[in-house]
Amino acid sequence: MRLDKYLKVSRLIKRRTVANEACDAGRVSVNDKVVKASYDVKVGDVIEIAFGNKTVKAEVLLITESTKKEDAKEMFRYL
Repeated sequence: MRLDKYLKVSRLIKRRTVANEACDAGRVSVNDKVVKASYDVKVGDVIEIAFGNKTVKAEVLLITESTKKEDAKEMFRYL
């Protein structure tokens, strides 16, 4: 699954366009490498997102095409 879509489906970022812009600006890295929105996310990847002055780090646990809001928390684990 594309990184921008994963960020939206997992609710780490609310909108796919915002996720896409964050990737283009170089604020998203996977396994300590800055990646583009088209990066193919795999289980076990560690995603790091820079939001202004704070950074969010999460490990991918599950990849599904769509999910309910309540179940989205099961797709990743904060580090």
